[in-house]
Amino acid sequence: MRFATWDDGGIVTAGVVGEHGLHALPPDVTVLDLVRAGLPAALDIGLAALSAPPVPLAEVRLLPPLQAPTVRDFVAFEEHVEGVRKAIDGVAGVVPEWYQAPTFYFTNPYALIGAHDDVAVPPGSQRFDFELEVAVVVGAVPGSDGASLTPEEAREHVFGYTVLNDWSARDLQAREMRVSLGPAKGKDSATTLGPWLVTADELEPYRDDEGFLALDMRVSVNGTEIGQDLLSNMGWPFEELISYASRGTEVRAGDVLGSGTSGNGGCLAELWGTRADAAPPPLRPGDVVEMTVEGIGTIRNRVVQGVDLPPVSPARQRPRNRTRLSS
Repeated sequence: MRFATWDDGGIVTAGVVGEHGLHALPPDVTVLDLVRAGLPAALDIGLAALSAPPVPLAEVRLLPPLQAPTVRDFVAFEEHVEGVRKAIDGVAGVVPEWYQAPTFYFTNPYALIGAHDDVAVPPGSQRFDFELEVAVVVGAVPGSDGASLTPEEAREHVFGYTVLNDWSARDLQAREMRVSLGPAKGKDSATTLGPWLVTADELEPYRDDEGFLALDMRVSVNGTEIGQDLLSNMGWPFEELISYASRGTEVRAGDVLGSGTSGNGGCLAELWGTRADAAPPPLRPGDVVEMTVEGIGTIRNRVVQGVDLPPVSPARQRPRNRTRLSS
């Protein structure tokens, strides 16, 4: 089943994606409410909603499928790490620490945008980039608080999946990460989530013998394909990512966890490192980025000019006094 959230003339509605359009859930019921109710209950509610009159997709603006309380983004594709490291640091290979445990950062849940929304270039950035990803959405499980889950327990918490584009200002990101902290403003301007939330049961047929989802992933810019990969090339399956995120803490229903960027052209920065002579340039206003993931759907966003803000003030330069000056 596929759950969506849309805006129709200023009225925000949640519902189910059907053969002939969108079918509204009962008033005031959101997709986050369904996620917090758990997958079995959500499927029952969604099935009942299919009897509502359909709303044509072409008549509405798709919003992010749910208002996520938190968004974590992992870096689970080895090929991506290798390519970006070469692009940014000029060094080949993958750091040993990547293999030891899945790494993630928290990004901005207020920056989520819909499947077809425009995305503005972040202030001050000249090297704007996309990132082709799939995100898992954590669901509620009766009797489980989501703390320190085993991978087997984590699988029970998988509600569904959606496409994620982690828009990245590579020049801002590079500066921030040289301070050994970040990313921050390099990543928090926009994250596309959509077009809808596909429940876990629909994608089980794609699971391979190792427990990975073998979904085809593709991204194009202005109609030219830039990258293609399989989601099953992740270093860890989503259950491992959820389990790791919950270690010593907890994950809650509605939390979104991104896979990290795919390899083989899942972002421009990778190509800047591996195909320097033939890599596409950074994104510019007017560019259209389209991503399609098998079994989930397509998102398509146009890059637009961002706001023009004054430069950031540098840190003050002063002696490091250890005592107060006497008055």
